[in-house]
Amino acid sequence: MENTVISRADQTEVPAVSGIGMFVGILFLAWFVLVFTLGARGAFVAQQGAPPLALLIGLLAPLSLFLIGYWAIPSLREFVLSVDLRLIVGMQAWRWAGFGFLGLYAHGILPGIFAWPAGLGDMAVGVTSVLVLSALLRRPDFAAGKRFVTWNLLGILDLVVAVSIGALVPLLAPNFYGTVSTAPMSELPLVLIPTYLVPTFLILHLTALFQAQRLGR
Repeated sequence: MENTVISRADQTEVPAVSGIGMFVGILFLAWFVLVFTLGARGAFVAQQGAPPLALLIGLLAPLSLFLIGYWAIPSLREFVLSVDLRLIVGMQAWRWAGFGFLGLYAHGILPGIFAWPAGLGDMAVGVTSVLVLSALLRRPDFAAGKRFVTWNLLGILDLVVAVSIGALVPLLAPNFYGTVSTAPMSELPLVLIPTYLVPTFLILHLTALFQAQRLGR
């Protein structure tokens, strides 16, 4: 009788989690369409010497919605805590493509002070994600350890540093970049990085940290 009750409870829980997953997927798709459309219209381009407010909103809005939803919606929180950590870590491997920043610097499209730390930081996270994933496959309890938490915190730090350089240098030292600036980051296709990819990777890191916190209790 007890097994029957548990089985029925599981059957009602699975569709709920699946429904939340589909809802989250739709939100990510909708956000991509929105930022792509706004980017095509030049909505993220700031005037020279003005703070990149539109870019910051594009970065912080999805991140804020994620945090608010995590704390306010129990079903979303349960979904976040149930996502496969191996998938989350594996998706961070895409950050090896940060070498593209170095290519843009070599072609005189982005300044070195931004491209080098952003590119090398992303590449480091992308490459080491393979090692972290391997550790998770061998020992699932690795997610509750300090090294896993540290790796995620460093991944967040890399993104924060890159965003800070791109946003603050034009304000504090408008002539520092010279003829090459980070202005291309506010236009398509590069605008998708700060307004879509960066918040996505931050959400993945936060999801991993939330799960690590629960496992460490």
